[in-house]
Amino acid sequence: MFGKRIQKKRLEKGLSITELAERAGVAKSYLSYIERDLQTNPSIQFLEKIAAVLQVDVQTLLSFEEQTEADSKLDHEWLALIQEAINAGISKDEFREFQEFMAYKKWLKEKKMKKHCRVRSNQVSNEL
Repeated sequence: MFGKRIQKKRLEKGLSITELAERAGVAKSYLSYIERDLQTNPSIQFLEKIAAVLQVDVQTLLSFEEQTEADSKLDHEWLALIQEAINAGISKDEFREFQEFMAYKKWLKEKKMKKHCRVRSNQVSNEL
């Protein structure tokens, strides 16, 4: 749950549990329970204090989707690719046209594969 997310953010900031508790003005024992998911229902005020010290928004602590490093890299790569397309003067309409073209190519490939499978199946049937 979000206890592990708090712990991860705390460790990323290089803070001990004692330091985070003191800076946020919360009980160290309570923070420990939260991080170990023994307590799973902290108040929004508690989360706001922790988020402020960790310099993240509360939503980051509550988020159920954990973004991995690979996801971040992929997002960065996509953003860079999109920026390159924009810099090259590719319009949204041209990009949509390219998407349609790629979908058509995929459809053709699948059609050929189905045809190949039918032909191969007929050959096997004829051999029997």
